[in-house]
Amino acid sequence: MRNPFSKTYSEEDLTMFGFLGQIKFFERLKNKEMERFLPAMHHRKYVKDEVVFFSKDPSQALYLVKSGTITLTIDIRDTFETIFNLGKGEAFGENSLLENSKRTYTALIVSEEAELIVIPHFAIQEIFDSNPKIKAKMMTALAEYYNANNQRLFKSYRESFGFFSLRQMYE
Repeated sequence: MRNPFSKTYSEEDLTMFGFLGQIKFFERLKNKEMERFLPAMHHRKYVKDEVVFFSKDPSQALYLVKSGTITLTIDIRDTFETIFNLGKGEAFGENSLLENSKRTYTALIVSEEAELIVIPHFAIQEIFDSNPKIKAKMMTALAEYYNANNQRLFKSYRESFGFFSLRQMYE
């Protein structure tokens, strides 16, 4: 029997919760926690070769990919090197979950068009300030994400030993 006091969600909300639940930073959240983000979400369309943000920009939003392909690059001297490509159901701009951070990579649209959901940093911080459980769940996901990135970095370093020094990371 259904609880008469539990909230019922629209089909559109349930579809969005299903989408969010597949994204690393939202996977631990319950529907009522994900609901807090709905008013802050902005749907935005981008076209091929449009830059979403540049490295060193302030981290002002988290981006969720609804459609299209985005490439994340780092600038090395006068060129850009691809870190990886993202598609539907993935997120980028994750350091916007942190306060006072800057982008570490450039995000560029590589498909003919892309639809992104943009969640502004200030809205995320307001949700975190009033919901410590949501913040804890999302920060745990962020820590796991960064840990996995470190694992890949160190694996790559071991496989290409001699091309750079890890000591440079701390200088």
